[in-house]
Amino acid sequence: YGVSAFAIDWLSMSYMLTYIPLLFPVAWLLDKRGLRLIALAGSALNALGAWVKLGSLKPHLFPVTVLGQVICSLSQVFILGMPSRIASVWFGSREVSTACSIAVFGNQLGIAVGFLVPPILVPNVDDVEKLAYHISIMFFMSAGVATALFILVVIVFKEKPLHPPSRAQALIQSRPTEEYSYMQSILRLFRNANFVLLMVTYGLNAGCFYSLSTLLNRMVIHHYPREEVNAGRIGLTIILSGMAGALISGVWLDRTKTYKQTTLVVYIMSLMGMIAYTFTLSLGHLWVVFVTAGMLGFFMTGYLPLGFEFAAELTYPESEGTSSGLLNVSAQIFGIAFTIGQGQIMDHFETKAGNLFLCAFLLLGTIMTAFIKADLRRQQANL
Repeated sequence: YGVSAFAIDWLSMSYMLTYIPLLFPVAWLLDKRGLRLIALAGSALNALGAWVKLGSLKPHLFPVTVLGQVICSLSQVFILGMPSRIASVWFGSREVSTACSIAVFGNQLGIAVGFLVPPILVPNVDDVEKLAYHISIMFFMSAGVATALFILVVIVFKEKPLHPPSRAQALIQSRPTEEYSYMQSILRLFRNANFVLLMVTYGLNAGCFYSLSTLLNRMVIHHYPREEVNAGRIGLTIILSGMAGALISGVWLDRTKTYKQTTLVVYIMSLMGMIAYTFTLSLGHLWVVFVTAGMLGFFMTGYLPLGFEFAAELTYPESEGTSSGLLNVSAQIFGIAFTIGQGQIMDHFETKAGNLFLCAFLLLGTIMTAFIKADLRRQQANL
């Protein structure tokens, strides 16, 4: 396409930008119309965006790719807030955290495929026609998968089970609808000091993860030229180890209910992993980068369902879609700021300085996490 690296970064950051203004209307829809409508809208937009990208296979049609990407980013607004809501609506108190982590696992699986498949399908060739051909294969595949998923949602996805799976969910469903005010719910969330602290710390951690994912290709290729495929594999390693971390953290929470302690330990380990990755990237040994990136991914991605579930505990009986949505807004804001900031530091200094920039914010997040009080309201309702 012959555009700048910054323009390419915006293909990723568009996901972060669209989420911020659209969270509140989508969270309101989730509260008023339920899970099925949200799932249908999200999967339909994802399929539409994937088909739009097929119209961008000429060098001058980069704006069409951006349009397709923006449509797909709209779908993410519907999808990202669903894991904790699905877990609460469909699963009992002893399996709710595991269910949430499996739903986050699904999202990470998609990102893993995104790291693995494109470098294989689109080789680094100079012939523009060949490049267009390879990109078209990738776009057709993603459009086909997105369409199949939309059809599955239409056929399979149900609103809620016949009977509430937990006492906490039964109490929410028995509440008269006229008692519930969406704006009052948001105001109560912002008056909850523990939740506000969690929102900031979640944003710092996830924002670092978004920045790292967006700029990973540039970082690896800077130190290991013409290793595009291995850059994709390192990204895949981060996500796969993170998927394991997410599952383990969900099962652990259901067994122990130690939300505060687990969140703090995982945050500290995310900081340690980031420091290890920062100082091993330039050593000249790719296998070492694979190891440290895997360790970083295990804890950084493992933190995501922890944040959702801890928020659901701290804010019960408020809607899980709203609390997790606010966590995601914080993540998108910090993600954009960190991606631009780290990208500028990498352009003017070096990759190590950019990674140290992220380490500093992870240290701040670790300190703030220590001040969150474990006010487990959902557990108390179930008891």
